[in-house]
Amino acid sequence: MTNTNIFPEGFLWGAATSAPQSEGAQYADGRTASTWDVWYEKEPERFYNQVGPQHTSYVYERYPEDAQLMADMGLNSFRTSISWNRLLPDGQTLNQEAVAFYRDYFIQIKKNGVQPIINLFHFDMPWWLMEKGGWENRTSIEAFAFYARTAFEQFGDLVDTWTTFNEPIVHVQCGYLGNDHWPQVYDFKRAITVGYHTMLAHAAAVREFRSVMEDSGKEIGIILNLSPVYAKSDQSDDQKAKRYAEEWHIKSFLEPAVNGHYSPFLIETLKENNLLPKIEPEDAALLLQGKVDFLGVNYYQPLRVQAVDKEKVNIPAKSPADFSKAYDWPDKKMNPYRGWEIYPEGIYDIAMMIKNDYHNIPWYISENGMGVADEERFMDAEGIIQDDYRIEFIRDHLEQILKAIEAESSCYGYHLWTFVDCWSWLNAYKNRYGFYRLDLETGNRIPKKSSFWLHGIIEESKLDL
Repeated sequence: MTNTNIFPEGFLWGAATSAPQSEGAQYADGRTASTWDVWYEKEPERFYNQVGPQHTSYVYERYPEDAQLMADMGLNSFRTSISWNRLLPDGQTLNQEAVAFYRDYFIQIKKNGVQPIINLFHFDMPWWLMEKGGWENRTSIEAFAFYARTAFEQFGDLVDTWTTFNEPIVHVQCGYLGNDHWPQVYDFKRAITVGYHTMLAHAAAVREFRSVMEDSGKEIGIILNLSPVYAKSDQSDDQKAKRYAEEWHIKSFLEPAVNGHYSPFLIETLKENNLLPKIEPEDAALLLQGKVDFLGVNYYQPLRVQAVDKEKVNIPAKSPADFSKAYDWPDKKMNPYRGWEIYPEGIYDIAMMIKNDYHNIPWYISENGMGVADEERFMDAEGIIQDDYRIEFIRDHLEQILKAIEAESSCYGYHLWTFVDCWSWLNAYKNRYGFYRLDLETGNRIPKKSSFWLHGIIEESKLDL
């Protein structure tokens, strides 16, 4: 329990989405294909109800309306991403229609008193680059740097706050240690290479930012999912499993983003298992240039682990599962609609980890939220979704943020995923997350009860405890 219910002045209130999940206008005005577009064309049956990335949430046409709705709700910030393959359809040629769209999108947001936070990569690899190997190909590093520099030059006068990647571990795990992202392969060594090149690309983008935005006072960060790791027990094998899980799932991206290098423990583990990627002499200097000004932290659920049965461990390792395995905590509270554990206390533990181990670098909750299927069953006679479950979820997580701030954490904001219900990769619109319900037939935005509730919290800058 916290002793204060007042949020600090300037606290960031907002929501987040991404270009591929909200814009639509799939091939309009010069946009070329991403991996999602091509994958859907190859295997539409892999997508829920065969709903692909063609239309999503109509933001390309309806962004002025969304900007007004953000103001009506009292939000002061909003994160979305730029589509790489819309801005640079072939990786080199600047698409002036994309420039016009994004400039007016950001202007409309700012006119309504909302600060745009713009991300560069949200799982949407341009197909022209994937055909060359995507992040496995080392040329992707400078290709991303060129894209980042172009974005800074075109929109740097409108955008003060930038991020390079959203949850970079996800395209590694889901694409190279699973089949939920393209290219659907399972190869630990290739996954390590993809993760390494991703962080070099991040560092190259930060280098370009410092060059273009020199002395501007603008900031750049990265969005990481920093799920706190909890061991089944205090026994040494379970604690060792926790240490490995933290290295793979948290520190592999957090260490280079904040400190500019990887942890010696992770490097030694990679060596022992013949998993080190190819490292060039100039890489260490580049990684040092990638240190960020702030962190965005996506938090949905904790990671609970236990020791792996010794007879099942592969040497050398074939996957992170050779170091730890999932632990099903019997006392957990579940979101029955999404299958994820609800554990608000995780936010406080993240805050203390950042405070004590990462110099208390400024950070905010860049995503948090609750996906619910068949949400229309909670609709009242006026067509309003009575999402009291979401209100309870947000309230419990905000209480932990207040507790963290009271403990001198440098947390400065909260963003919900998402503002208007958006398309989700393989699940389309099965699970709804937004403050606003999207009518799939008309594209209309209808406020949910949670939007009115949060508007009151923002106005008072106070949480009822």
